[in-house]
Amino acid sequence: MEIDNNFIVYYFKLRSKQLFLKAQMQLMQEQHGKQIRNLQGIHNQELEARDKEISRLNILLEKAFKWFPMLREMLRMEKLCATIGFTKEMIESLLTKKEAIRCNGRIYSEEHRRKFDIKNDIFKVEQSPTDSSKLVLTINKQPIGDWFKEQFGKLRHSIQRTLSEPKNRGIKL
Repeated sequence: MEIDNNFIVYYFKLRSKQLFLKAQMQLMQEQHGKQIRNLQGIHNQELEARDKEISRLNILLEKAFKWFPMLREMLRMEKLCATIGFTKEMIESLLTKKEAIRCNGRIYSEEHRRKFDIKNDIFKVEQSPTDSSKLVLTINKQPIGDWFKEQFGKLRHSIQRTLSEPKNRGIKL
């Protein structure tokens, strides 16, 4: 059986090319692995730096709460005002300028999961009459929570009244 020399040369060229490509692929995989490990290291360093910064800011915030006891209440009041639907300007008037604001429109109650209409009502942030370390948002000098309960009660009563009214079925002879 005779083997063609050209075939042998061709076979060895293919084999050497295959080995070269295999070695090149292994080298690329190693380089890729190194790059991934480097990126993971950088990412971990950034996470540690972020965690340290968060910790530092939490310590600073706790100091601020200790030094300025009403700060926590002011932040709570800001969140409540935003939830109700006040704009940033309205919140600033209530909290920073300590002004009363007159409003028309609708405000949202998280407790009742609905909006209530307001017409020419006056809102103000005041010190709680029961606890001087607390703030309360009032509407027409009534705490907002009590006002929402009152409005919800009126709504429930009007719904019950309309459901209990006898329906007019026409003229009876």
